[in-house]
Amino acid sequence: MPHPPATSRVLVASVLSVSALLSTASCSLQDEPRPRWFSAPATGTGASPAGERPPGSGAGLTQAQAQAALVTEADLGEPWVPTRGAKTWRDGLLKARAEDRECQRLLDSLYTEELFGAPAGPGAMTALDAAGTDAQLRYQVAAHPAADVDRTLAWLRSLPHRCGQFTATTTRGYVQGVQVGDVPLPAVGDARQALRVTMAGETEKGELTYLTVDVAAVRVGAEAITVTHAGLDEVFAEVTQQAVRLGAERLTEISKQGRAQI
Repeated sequence: MPHPPATSRVLVASVLSVSALLSTASCSLQDEPRPRWFSAPATGTGASPAGERPPGSGAGLTQAQAQAALVTEADLGEPWVPTRGAKTWRDGLLKARAEDRECQRLLDSLYTEELFGAPAGPGAMTALDAAGTDAQLRYQVAAHPAADVDRTLAWLRSLPHRCGQFTATTTRGYVQGVQVGDVPLPAVGDARQALRVTMAGETEKGELTYLTVDVAAVRVGAEAITVTHAGLDEVFAEVTQQAVRLGAERLTEISKQGRAQI
């Protein structure tokens, strides 16, 4: 594993100084929901049959169109391949407890990968692994009310100030120092926001843990894109940005085709 940046080592030192206070965190997370894709096909899910729109969905995408709007391993190139399953760092580090309510909401959203709640119409998702590393990229397209999406984007923008630095305790009692900052995105879609979340700490054996999570969200008309790109090795923001750009452009084009057919 590459050595983490010097800033993370400083953060680890500050975290360890408060570990005695946080190691007794009392809230168990064992009953919290797992991400939907743990039990879903890696290539996509949706409540409506292909080619159908649910009642009241208006002129949104069909299930087949949502599936076609996904970014694939062919778009990103090497080393990305279809996923082989959830990474161990998901339960080991992301399943954690913070004292601040909004910081906890952020951790819960990263773990479940459902920023916007249940979709209001058809949706699709896929997961990709970076071969030779433990990095994983999750990409979702789903219909959500525009006002709800915009409220969530505004909430994400507030987090670098509200949760710029905080501590979180995993289910195994490991204390993690968490930093939250902005990630710039290409000017695509109708509205967008991305964050980089880093979690640094040590195990009971003194082993350093350092997880990086990029989470990006983009609204394109009546649909929203969510990208989560994370790993214990180096996570490149350029990959997150590329997935957002390609995905938003593809979704925009498919949405235009859908409206033209109505």
